[in-house]
Amino acid sequence: MKAFHASLASISTLALISGASAKDMDLKLTQNPADWVIQAGDYANNRYSALDQITDQNASKLQPVWTFSTGVLRGHEGGPLVVGDIMYLVTPFPNIVYALDLNHDGKILWKYEPKQDPNVIPVMCCDTVNRGLAYADGKIFLNQADTTLVALDAKTGKVDWSAVNGDPKIGETATATVLPVKNKIIVGISGGEFGVHCHMTAYDMDTGKRIWRAYSEGPDNELLIDPEKTTELGKPIGKDSSLKTWKGDQWKTGGGCTWGWTSYDPKLNLIYYGTGNPSTWNPTQRPGDNKWSMTIMARDPDTGMAKWFYQMTPHDQWDYDGINEMQLVDQNFDGKMRKLLVHFDRNGFAYTLDRTNGELLVAQKYDPAVNWATKIDMDKNSPTYGRPEVVAKYETQGHEDVNVKGICPAALGTKDQQPSAFSPKTGLFYVPTNHVCMDYEPFRVSYTPGQPYVGATLSMYPPEGSTNMGNFIAWDATKGKIVWSDPETFSVWSGALATAGDVVFYGTLEGYLKAVDAKTGKLLYKFKTPSGIIGNVMTYMHKGKQYVAVLSGVGGWAGIGLAAGLTDPHAGLGAVGGYAALNDYTALGGTLTVFALPD
Repeated sequence: MKAFHASLASISTLALISGASAKDMDLKLTQNPADWVIQAGDYANNRYSALDQITDQNASKLQPVWTFSTGVLRGHEGGPLVVGDIMYLVTPFPNIVYALDLNHDGKILWKYEPKQDPNVIPVMCCDTVNRGLAYADGKIFLNQADTTLVALDAKTGKVDWSAVNGDPKIGETATATVLPVKNKIIVGISGGEFGVHCHMTAYDMDTGKRIWRAYSEGPDNELLIDPEKTTELGKPIGKDSSLKTWKGDQWKTGGGCTWGWTSYDPKLNLIYYGTGNPSTWNPTQRPGDNKWSMTIMARDPDTGMAKWFYQMTPHDQWDYDGINEMQLVDQNFDGKMRKLLVHFDRNGFAYTLDRTNGELLVAQKYDPAVNWATKIDMDKNSPTYGRPEVVAKYETQGHEDVNVKGICPAALGTKDQQPSAFSPKTGLFYVPTNHVCMDYEPFRVSYTPGQPYVGATLSMYPPEGSTNMGNFIAWDATKGKIVWSDPETFSVWSGALATAGDVVFYGTLEGYLKAVDAKTGKLLYKFKTPSGIIGNVMTYMHKGKQYVAVLSGVGGWAGIGLAAGLTDPHAGLGAVGGYAALNDYTALGGTLTVFALPD
C-alpha cells in the first residue's frame, strides 16, 4: 500500500483546515483521510481524499465487496460518514439513521427512527431527500425533514438534545446537512417554493440553544449586517440594502432559502454559503433586485455578522438558486497566491472570488449552451459591474402567461446541489453538470401560508442539437475554462470525489458508479448499482484497506417522476417530462454499495 500523502502542489487543502478551534479533536478528524466525518470530507468543501491505494493504474480492478439496504425508497442524496470502525448513514423521509459495524460488513449497531408527521412530505419541494449527517464531539447530527435538529450519541443512538428550526405548516422544511463549527451547529432551511422567509441559524453544539439567526432578506438587524462594514464587490452595501429592492413587505415571503452546502475557513473565521431563489417564480410580481436572494454570503460563525455579499442573479427570472457549494482553495492567480472561493452556480456561470473580501476574479460559462446571459460585466468602473448581461429574448419578466422558449439552462441549473470536487494534485475542479434547457411560462399567484407559491409552468429538454442531458467536466478556475468533458445520457446528479490516486468518482442517474482518470477523464471503471445514483461518493480506510462507498436510490428533482410516481410532463416543476426516459434505465431502491480492490 502506498503511504498517505498530502499534495505539495500550490494548493493546500489540509492547511486550510488547520486553524485554531475549540473542538481540536474534531478538527483533527477532518484531517484524517481514514475517516469521513462531515459530508464534504473537509471544511473547504473540496471532497478530496489523500488516500491513494486506489490509483489510475489499478482502479479497473475495483469490485463491490458488500451492500446494505436502507429499507426506504425515494431519493438518497448525501453520503455516509465513517468514524473509526463505524459507518453512519441516513435515509430520505422518515430519516432513519443507521450505525453500521465496519468490522462485520455493515452489521447494524443501532438505528434511530424519528417520528415525524407525514404531512411534511407534500411540503417538500423536490423529493423527500436528506443530504446527510455530520459528526462532532461524540455526536451525530441529524437535520430532519420537519426541521427538527437532533444530536444523537454516536455510540448508542440516544437523543442528547433536539431543537426545532422551523414550521412545516408555513412551508419550512429541511433537506440540507449541517456544519459543525467550533462549538456551534450551522443549519439552513428549505421552502423557497412556499414563500418562506429564509435564514441561516447557529445552535450550541452541547445544549441545542439557539445562538444567532441571519435572514436572507429584510431589515439590516435581521440580516445581521453592518451597512457600513458589510460589502459587495468592495463597496459598503448601505442602509436598508434589502428593503429597497423589494416592493412593500414582499421580503417577508421572499424565499432566499439556505438548503445547500456551507464551508468554513478557520484562519479567516468565516463561513460561506449561498441563498436560493426569490419567491414567487413569477418575476413580474416582485420588481427589484430582490436582495439578498441568489447571493454568496460570508459571515462570522461566532456572531452571524456578515462580512461580504455577492448577488449573482439579481431579480432572478428563472429559478437559478445560488445554493451550490463554495469551494475554498489557495491557488496562484495572476502570479500571486490568493485565498479563493470557487462556485459553480445554477445560472451556468462559474465564479472565482477572493474569499477574504469578495473580489470577483473570474466569471465564465461552464456549459457552452448557456444563453440567458452573454457574460458577467467584469469592468470595475462600470455601473453594472458584477451583473449578468441578460439576453432580452430569454427574460420572463413582464411575460405573464407567455411561454418563453429555449432558455438555457433549465431551472435546475447547469449544476444543482450535486457537489463538485477539487484535486490539489491537478489543480482542477470536477463538476457534475446538467445539459438541459427549458420553456418557462410565468403566471400570477397569491400567497397562502403552507401552500405552493411558485407561479410558473416549465418543460425541460436537452439543448438543440444535443442528445445528452449531462456532462462530467474538469474545470480550471483560474482561467475559467473546461479542460475535459465526458458526456452522460442524463444529468449527473451525484456528488464527485477526487483522490490522491489521481482517480475521480461520480455516479449516474442510470445507477453507474464511475471512476475516471483525473488528468484526462478517461473511464477506468464502472459498475451498475441497484438504482439511480444521486448520492455523493466518499472514501475511507479500514484495517489498512481503502474503500469507496455510495448510496443509490433514484429521486431528487431530476428523478422526481420515478420517486413520486408522477406522469404529467409538467409535474415536478417540469422535470417529469424532461427525464421520462429514465424509467427505461432504473427503478426505485435504497442501497449502500461499498467497493474495494481485491485482496
